[in-house]
Amino acid sequence: MANKVGRFNANSDRANLNCNRNPSNQNDNLGIVFFRTFLIKMKTYNNLYENICSKKNLVLAWKKARKGKTKKEYVIEFEEDIVGNINSLYEELKNQIYFPRPLETFVIRDPKTRKISRADFRDRIIHHAICNIIEPIFERIFIYDNCANRKNKGSLFALKRFKKFQRKVTNNLSKQAFCLKADIKQYFREIDRRILIEILKKKIKCRKTISLIEIILNNSQENKGMPLGNLTSQFFANVYLNELDYFVKHELKAKFYVRYVDDFVILHSSKKRLEDWKNQIKDFLRGNLKLELHPDKSKIISLSKGVDFVGFRNFYYCRLLRKRNIRSMKKKVELFSKGEFTQEKFKEILQGWCAHAKWANTYNLRRRIINEIINL
Repeated sequence: MANKVGRFNANSDRANLNCNRNPSNQNDNLGIVFFRTFLIKMKTYNNLYENICSKKNLVLAWKKARKGKTKKEYVIEFEEDIVGNINSLYEELKNQIYFPRPLETFVIRDPKTRKISRADFRDRIIHHAICNIIEPIFERIFIYDNCANRKNKGSLFALKRFKKFQRKVTNNLSKQAFCLKADIKQYFREIDRRILIEILKKKIKCRKTISLIEIILNNSQENKGMPLGNLTSQFFANVYLNELDYFVKHELKAKFYVRYVDDFVILHSSKKRLEDWKNQIKDFLRGNLKLELHPDKSKIISLSKGVDFVGFRNFYYCRLLRKRNIRSMKKKVELFSKGEFTQEKFKEILQGWCAHAKWANTYNLRRRIINEIINL
């Protein structure tokens, strides 16, 4: 193994390929800093492909793809010949003969039914390799309140921004204000890939990079949309709706706007203004992105009545879990009592639920559920 690693490192690719040790976080961070520093210095984005398929980037991508999955059989199998497999990906990319394997598709119901398509592990490495290079380009143009799938952002960040805007628009909760709460109908299924490519081309002039992205996007049985489950799908979803972000912030000039994937809110003191904005947003989405607002989930609500946003019901003085979330957890406790879950699996479920639930005012609820489990 040592000799193989030595040959792999011959071209200054000094990466740790020892699968018996955890990859160094420090080295990962240095790699990310290297790529971001490099991209910031670039005046144009014409020659990205060589950086995407470099062995240095592929090793960094492999480390990120394996994170939290080192015990998975497919990761262990890939790493039995890590040097050969990385070299194989490198050669396929360099010679432009790379093509992804078919997606593995399955359905989950928790609580709503969703079809998830999972890429093969070697293809996930390519997804990370692409995002390592192009994500910093778009990160600099994303608005601050685009909260999903970004470093130091997420659901909790979105909730905090909502709370801050709620206080501002109501003059510290002393006057009435309203919220346009909206999401996009079947967002991932309805994304127009041709429009997405044109958006990407505004920043990426590298023909080979665009070609690689098209290969990944078209690895689907559907004629449009992107599969849920791919890292690239999450990133491109943000790029696609960045067009909406700019419209809302710069054309409508809405101050209090937060978006989490396709779920977004706009706060304002005037209900009439929000109704006008809702109609303009509907026209913009339909005309520019071929998307539709969800007719049932897009409505204007008084902030005093509470707003359902990123999994919580947000009121003036408290934050509560969705009722369906509580029902789902109680159902899992019932299934555990019948032996449907192993103790280890249920412990994982409970820890995840408690970590989520503690963001709301749920101390008594969590105590009741834990006591119920203890008394089983």
